[in-house]
Amino acid sequence: MPDRHLNIVSFAIPYPPNYGGVIDVYHKLVALKKLEVKIHLHCFEYDRKPADELEKLCQSIHYYPRKTGLSSALSLKPYIVESRKSDELLKNLTANDYPIIFEGLHTCYYLPHPALSGRKLIYRESNIEHDYYRYLAKAERSPFVKLYMLAEAIKLSRYQKVLKHASAMLAVSQQDASYLHSKFPSQKVMYLPSFHGNQTVKSLTGSGSYALYHGNLTVAENIKAASYLVREVFNDLDIPLKIAGLNPPKSLKRLADQYGNVALIASPDEERMHQLVSEAHVNVMVTFQPTGLKLKLLNTLYNGRFVLVNPDMLIGTGLDPLCETASDALSLKASILHLFNETFDSGRIRQRETVLKEFYSDDDNAKKLLEVVFKD
Repeated sequence: MPDRHLNIVSFAIPYPPNYGGVIDVYHKLVALKKLEVKIHLHCFEYDRKPADELEKLCQSIHYYPRKTGLSSALSLKPYIVESRKSDELLKNLTANDYPIIFEGLHTCYYLPHPALSGRKLIYRESNIEHDYYRYLAKAERSPFVKLYMLAEAIKLSRYQKVLKHASAMLAVSQQDASYLHSKFPSQKVMYLPSFHGNQTVKSLTGSGSYALYHGNLTVAENIKAASYLVREVFNDLDIPLKIAGLNPPKSLKRLADQYGNVALIASPDEERMHQLVSEAHVNVMVTFQPTGLKLKLLNTLYNGRFVLVNPDMLIGTGLDPLCETASDALSLKASILHLFNETFDSGRIRQRETVLKEFYSDDDNAKKLLEVVFKD
């Protein structure tokens, strides 16, 4: 078989794989490397340093500075797109004729460029971005940030028309795939869940002594969810709640301190976070933002015991049979009390193995990706 070469344009340096989109990118690189794909990685450098770990996975790596600042913010294009404009990127992409995967709308500045006409151009969707920004705006308290988010949502909604230049689109959820198909009926749209790095279900049987909520606590949406659980759900339960995540704000710490059953764990390392997830009796996950695929949900199903969610966490995932669902504070309370009287057993692990293998195997999804990239 001749060598298969592939350009991947990433919105950020995908290492370490410790939040949403970069988890998908990094573990995609790992899965493609196993299939002997020669990857030419192009990534924007702004909040992370070049990573030696990526050298083991890629044939070549190119780093480009992200152009943050007022000039990008004032552009008619979305800030997340305009700030990732690079003449050097276009030069490197046109130096070969390999297929190109654009990771997120963020990286699509050159998707419609005439110099790439006739190439195999794949759009990897991670969110319907204008919806994502509208929900971010709802969660924000700062009027200035809220206004910025809403303005960006309008720009993103207008900008998405560039996707008509994509040869194919790969959506992370069934709901997002349906949306893209409705907007671009003549384009090939395929549901391809996020890559996540889990190979087997490692959930512990038995019982734990606490419930856990975890997430990136610099994100307003996650702060809102954690605060909701403290104020509305665990406020009168005699069950410990641990909240863990990156850089929690002082306001959340003050809130947690008001309740004797709530503990806030700031910026745990990867090993500690894994321990918290696996040893919890119930991992509680709520969101008010029904967009994309919540990778922390997937990771918890591979590594945790009971998973309790609200309906918005599950939209378009097919993971409903593996989770307990409750739609409001009262039903969340009732579900938590019920689950703390249950024992997590091996039958539930077998059920997870069956469902997750069907849709969420990194190895299988890498093969599906290559079918789209190299054989269509």
